[in-house]
Amino acid sequence: MTDRPPEVALQDLDAPVFAPHIQEILDSVAPMAAELRFDPDALKALAVEAEGIADFGDDRFEEALAVLCGALTTDVELSAMGVISQHTLLVQLLRNRLRVQRELTRHPEIRDIEIEAPIIVAGLPRTGTTHLHNLMSADPALRSLPYWESLEPVPLDEERGLEPDPRRERCDLALGFMDEAMPYFKRMHEMTTDHVHEEIQLLAMDFSTMLFESVVPLPTYRDWWTATDQTASYRYLKDVLGVLTHERGGDRWVLKSPQHLAQFPVLAEVFPDATVVVTHRDPVAVTVSMATMVAYSCRMNLAHPDPAAMGAYWRDRVEDLLRACVQDREALPADQTIDVAFDEFMADDVAMVERVYALAGQPWDAAARAALDGYMATHPRGRHGGVHYDPAVLGLDRAELEASLAFYSDRFLT
Repeated sequence: MTDRPPEVALQDLDAPVFAPHIQEILDSVAPMAAELRFDPDALKALAVEAEGIADFGDDRFEEALAVLCGALTTDVELSAMGVISQHTLLVQLLRNRLRVQRELTRHPEIRDIEIEAPIIVAGLPRTGTTHLHNLMSADPALRSLPYWESLEPVPLDEERGLEPDPRRERCDLALGFMDEAMPYFKRMHEMTTDHVHEEIQLLAMDFSTMLFESVVPLPTYRDWWTATDQTASYRYLKDVLGVLTHERGGDRWVLKSPQHLAQFPVLAEVFPDATVVVTHRDPVAVTVSMATMVAYSCRMNLAHPDPAAMGAYWRDRVEDLLRACVQDREALPADQTIDVAFDEFMADDVAMVERVYALAGQPWDAAARAALDGYMATHPRGRHGGVHYDPAVLGLDRAELEASLAFYSDRFLT
């Protein structure tokens, strides 16, 4: 017997249906959205006004910001809520960047903090990355990034030391609204205030990350990102991790992002002593699952959601990432890298963590085991219920996907 809710089929991907009180909110923001523009100078001015400081650090980010603003203006038709949410996001990222730079200026010793031997999980969503990341992050010996901290890495000066932390309270409010607007999202990817998050939220302060594509399809930005050397942005990420270490401590970071699949040479250069865990699963199932999740999560941001267009975008994007993985896998040091098959991981997840720890030289002791067992006890898989994934809804054909992704399956799954 199980208390797991029954599986659901998402019936409204092309015409989202919201609870009446959520729809009322979405309708009410149209006048506000009509006044907003994605103009880099205006966005920076708003951030400077809000923070009272004006040093963004290296201005290299401005190219990425300009490309992103252009893509948000021309690549996609945002809904009113989409305009407001993306405008708000960009201003907050600029504010975060100002705060990070302020701390680097105040405390030059941060530059001396070593981000030593991080454990980095690289794999597509739906391949076990989140579960693996959360398991290791349950170990108090490792430092991870909770969602609330990813949204505001550095507190406002006037809020330092306040309890409860206002950053957590703001995160609670945002997630409360998200849970009501997208009640099935937690079935695919649970988000809580203390949920361990990806560092793409930190890379977003450099405006060079796949985060923005996961919100709405942005082909112009995608093409710029894939054609641009990401080394400088990953070095910026390392600086931000130093700031966070200075803020809240931590000895060894555990990180995770699907975009790392396309950045193995960069990871090897910026984090040469990292242990990298590359996760693998049937790429057809992953593509359908991921495209479904993104199509559902875009429901508030797009004026005219199109699940077939979303399926096509992520079909190509997944193939790009997997081709980069196959091409550059050998760029990772063999004695610092482990490939993890999804089925093997699910068969004994704690044993797989122990293998990762052995490779990484991370102590596997009673405290670590107890922490992981505690997490497992309170986070059983599928406790929110499942989702039925139908490739046809996304305009995808399973046989065509199998053929186009065979290069990856032949390399890692046979």
